[in-house]
Amino acid sequence: MPPLTTTAPRRSSLACYCLGLLLILLFSGRGADAGPVATEVVRPNFTASAFEYIDSGGSFLESGNGAFRAAVFNPEKQQASFYLAVLHEPTGTVVWSANRAAPTTSSGRVLLTPQGLTVSDPNGTVLWSTPSHLQSPVAALRLQDSGNLQLLDAGNATLWQSFDNATDTLLPGQRLLAGACLSAARSAADLSEGEYRLAVTAADVALTWQGATYWRLSNDVRAYKDRNAPVAAVSVNASGLFALAADGALVFRATLADEGNFRVLKLGPDGRLRITSYAEVNSSVPVGGGGGDFVAPAVDCDLPTQCPSLGLCTPSGNSSSCTCPPLFAASASTPGACTPGDGSTLASRTNSCHGSSSNDSSSAPPGVVSYLGLSPRTAYFATRFDPPTITGVNDTACRGLCTASCTCLAYFHDNSSNSCYLIQERQLGSLYWGSSATSALGYIKTVQSPQNSTRSRGGSSSTNRAVPIVLPSIAAFLLIAVVASYAWWKRTNKSSNKSSKSTGVNKQSHKSGHHKSPQFMGSSNNVDADDDEYDDDVVIPGMPTRFTYTEIATMTDNFGTKIGSGGFGSVYKGELPGGEGLVAVKKLEAIGVQAKREFCTEITVIGNIHHVNLVRLRGFCAEGSRRLLVYEYMNRGSLDRSLFGRNTGRPVLEWGERVEVALGAARGLAYLHTGCDHKIVHCDVKPENILLADGGQVKIADFGLAKLMSPEQSALFTTMRGTRGYLAPEWLSNAAISDRADVYSFGMVLLELVRGRKNRGGEEGNHVVTVVGEQSSDWPSAGWSSVAASTPSGTIDGGDEYFPMVAMDLHEQGRYLDLVDPRLEGRVDEAEVARAVRVALCCLHEDPALRPRMSAVVRMLEGSVPAPEPRVEALGFLRLYGRGYAAPASTTAMAGTSGSTATPSTPGASSQSPLNDSSQDVSLPR
Repeated sequence: MPPLTTTAPRRSSLACYCLGLLLILLFSGRGADAGPVATEVVRPNFTASAFEYIDSGGSFLESGNGAFRAAVFNPEKQQASFYLAVLHEPTGTVVWSANRAAPTTSSGRVLLTPQGLTVSDPNGTVLWSTPSHLQSPVAALRLQDSGNLQLLDAGNATLWQSFDNATDTLLPGQRLLAGACLSAARSAADLSEGEYRLAVTAADVALTWQGATYWRLSNDVRAYKDRNAPVAAVSVNASGLFALAADGALVFRATLADEGNFRVLKLGPDGRLRITSYAEVNSSVPVGGGGGDFVAPAVDCDLPTQCPSLGLCTPSGNSSSCTCPPLFAASASTPGACTPGDGSTLASRTNSCHGSSSNDSSSAPPGVVSYLGLSPRTAYFATRFDPPTITGVNDTACRGLCTASCTCLAYFHDNSSNSCYLIQERQLGSLYWGSSATSALGYIKTVQSPQNSTRSRGGSSSTNRAVPIVLPSIAAFLLIAVVASYAWWKRTNKSSNKSSKSTGVNKQSHKSGHHKSPQFMGSSNNVDADDDEYDDDVVIPGMPTRFTYTEIATMTDNFGTKIGSGGFGSVYKGELPGGEGLVAVKKLEAIGVQAKREFCTEITVIGNIHHVNLVRLRGFCAEGSRRLLVYEYMNRGSLDRSLFGRNTGRPVLEWGERVEVALGAARGLAYLHTGCDHKIVHCDVKPENILLADGGQVKIADFGLAKLMSPEQSALFTTMRGTRGYLAPEWLSNAAISDRADVYSFGMVLLELVRGRKNRGGEEGNHVVTVVGEQSSDWPSAGWSSVAASTPSGTIDGGDEYFPMVAMDLHEQGRYLDLVDPRLEGRVDEAEVARAVRVALCCLHEDPALRPRMSAVVRMLEGSVPAPEPRVEALGFLRLYGRGYAAPASTTAMAGTSGSTATPSTPGASSQSPLNDSSQDVSLPR
């Protein structure tokens, strides 16, 4: 038998061997092209893929110090999405990514050419690229030790860099410019842009969700403002977070307690901003990002989506819990979310309006829109930091605006300020328990289909819908009966207590044999306040939030930080519970306050006055004889600190800032006089009562406090009330005290803004006149300003000259620049200075009828109407008092008695000023 031939098998084996050798050569050649991980630089015509660099985890380039790597990276080791990214090597943290919106696969390629850097899919479709028109051809791709990925030309000039295209992270040395933002990733595995942003504006640094703000750097208790200037950029370094002006000076800073070796700022997928410390590469300190040296927001429930949609977030120790608010039930489709409990559905952009096309007959008709109200302390993050959608509308109008808008999902209305917030996100976030100071009530927009609403008119559905109506009605009836019984018992008990206390007081009076003198009426009134201790449940519609004394003591750390004092009492710094913000608590002292019900009535009036230039009253305490007011906190303090140079190391208040302060204060006073339902005369306008805050905010404080005195106490102030140097002449006569007294005081403040110091050169500190049972005069008299007589007109080199008199003299000479604060070194607008001086002198006319109203002052300062020429004959008293002559006897008041009969000072011209608005003067309650 002939042997079997082996030719074919040998040929087949040879072919396989050759094919295998060819594949080995090809792969070895490819491996030679890819090579090991390059250090610092790769050159054009370079390509990389995750498959090719699988042994190095997709990394193809590392920085010189080994701290960072560029890689084709798949986060969380999933195999569907790969990104060109820069990683912090010791921790694997992604600090920059290129193709966030279009991930590639493991076979997708990163290609470096002279035209730039691109990322493509396996088919060659470009998914991402650097700008197509660079200034010159690319010579290299470099990864710096700072983590900055750069395209360089032949001269090593930077053509493009990742530091200018931040994603969700800031590294030391990197700046995020105003107008730019960081965008959080959707998740740890999905680097595409989510809904959270860190936005930098000229005014602040803010975190937003769907465009609504939920945190601001300026409101964080760990942040400080160093300068009043626009924010140009944000950076992070080993010390903390900094917002910088265009010249590099600090505007805001959040300095961390301990300096870390290497700090990274990152906006996480959960919406939190973290500044985390990492150890340096090759350091003996263990690597790994710590838990976060700075976390914002610090409280779980401050996040917009801590709970699923409409979940009610409640703090629970170091964590939080989620429940559904009343009238809502757990969603069957979305775990943790809440839906309307009445069978309706939440409004959306499609179900609450007609179809997008009027010709589309197939589009379903809109459902019946209704609203489910939230409980009073249920709040929403969008109303905390963003301004209202519209102001000056009632609840009905606010609801109408939401109903008319297909994009409106809910609304909140603040009845005290008539502010309307329309919630128009693509979805609703979670709710949270607000502080007791929360005054806006929320309403969630719901939709019921026409079919359901028709069926609800009859049959069993009618019965089912009646159940949630009848049961609450029965419960409400029982509750009313219980409350009525309790009120009857309380009234009976209170009457018997008051009767017994009154008997005791009368007996003591008869034993003493005389009545109390006027100076002790305040103490008597405090006893009355204590007698009113059974009236702690006084409720007046529209009354601001009422705190207990214990709550306020907790808020202020037992009144541990005193930030000011004045004629009405001391002021302490505090913080509302739940991180709701800082407040200033004024403890009313040294005055006899009214009985509790009258006090609460006046507080309601003051609390319902809202204006951008008036400090907002957040709440109050009326407990026994204790009277405290809780105001919003103004972090730059009072004007006198910035204007008179008390803050050492602070820059001088520039002229433009002074003009804005004058305008803001004038607008606030004009609103008190003419804009609110109850005209209020401030009676104590001075720099100490003009407060400043970040962003150029200017607000009047202490308005309406004169009304909080008891009738007996206020009668003692018939002669005068206010602060030395700002009192109008009519305080010394029997003339009615009107809003023109505030105009006079404002004129004095305006002159101090021009000069940068007190009008009375020798005066330091605040001297609040409190006239109780003794002779006192606060009007200029002998010795009040002793050097003016020795200083000729126009000479202002002395330290004690009476500045209003000097201003009048130099006004007549037209030498306005000689009046300006020398610290400004000429950085003023002469026309604006002349306008301010003329307006101030018009405000100082001796006859109140000749002074302009504050509404006219605002228009003059704005430049919409020209400032008139001051009447010299109505300003003669300034020269008289400024030269140190004693005040005429006819104007000297004996303040020891109520309603003292002093002869009025001689008025100037009696004709009405053309600047006056026609309205009657209203006397201050005395």
